[in-house]
Amino acid sequence: MNLNQFLFNSLVRKPLSKIWESAYRTRRSFYEYGIVKKEYFKVPIVSIGNITFGGTGKTPMIIWLVNQIEEWGLKPVVLTRGYKGKLEHSSGIIFSGQKFLSNPTEYGDEPLLISKKMKSGAVIVGKNRTQNLKKYFSEVEPDIVLLDDGFQHIQLYRSLNIVVFDALLPLTSYQTAPMGYLREGLTALKDADVILISRSDQVSVEKINNLLKLLKPYYPKGIPVGTLSYKPVGVYDGYDQKVMDVEEFRGRKVIALTAIASPESFYHLLEENGAEIISKAVFPDHHFFNHKDINELLAECVKHDAVIVTSEKDMVKIRKITKDPRIVFVNIAVHFLSGEDEVVAKIRKILNLDYN
Repeated sequence: MNLNQFLFNSLVRKPLSKIWESAYRTRRSFYEYGIVKKEYFKVPIVSIGNITFGGTGKTPMIIWLVNQIEEWGLKPVVLTRGYKGKLEHSSGIIFSGQKFLSNPTEYGDEPLLISKKMKSGAVIVGKNRTQNLKKYFSEVEPDIVLLDDGFQHIQLYRSLNIVVFDALLPLTSYQTAPMGYLREGLTALKDADVILISRSDQVSVEKINNLLKLLKPYYPKGIPVGTLSYKPVGVYDGYDQKVMDVEEFRGRKVIALTAIASPESFYHLLEENGAEIISKAVFPDHHFFNHKDINELLAECVKHDAVIVTSEKDMVKIRKITKDPRIVFVNIAVHFLSGEDEVVAKIRKILNLDYN
């Protein structure tokens, strides 16, 4: 670090970071002491969120929770912002079974991906999640509400706060913005009920231990701490038909197409299974693809005798343009490395279900 960078950090970024952290801490205290009232609903609400910017893998975790809840015969509803969708600043609802009638430009990519995995319930879209839940509550009558990216949405009372961290994020980034990647200070973890470390299989045990050592002074003693990875369960086409196992990428040329927050973990998955990545087509997170984007990649695909591989979230948008068989996606699922039983027990407890 040169002198100019040192002075800029000391005189500008560090003071701004302190102000940012103080503002968020004050906001939490207003709700904690009842100065600002929280909204209550008659069903359990579980928040799946984080305190860092960027993707930590919350969406696969929400899908895992949806599947667990439905296995217990209950109906979940997911509250999500619908980032970059036209309904983000208003409201909309996707009922299970309605997913093929929905447009990602209206609802956003993540809501459609989540609804695609649901057998019952619905996904409610819109930035004002509290008002939107009020609007649709009687129509849906959920047994439980899952609040996507909800750790900072503290005006809505929740029964459980799950906070997800990305093991790949450097420890030096655990400072409040603009010094680091934290949305708010680590002191906010006093409100956490579960801590999960995603992509734990992609770093050393030492890195995990150092991260937990950093976080431990801030979260409540005795709460469940789990580690998890995202395992591929197959490769699918635009019609959601399985076309191969991920191991069949071995020795094949692929073009990696991503519009997600953390593409590096996607590349790691492909290379780990033997794929030869000849090109990385990287778009901003939540990017809506157009015909030009796809046609250029298909031309490159033909030129190199390659296959285009994308994420399931991106395929939600791509299939609206084409279902060309040369474009496939990797379907992934949450795989707990530790802490699964404790997390399940917490969720069953707030649902008043017996846990054996």
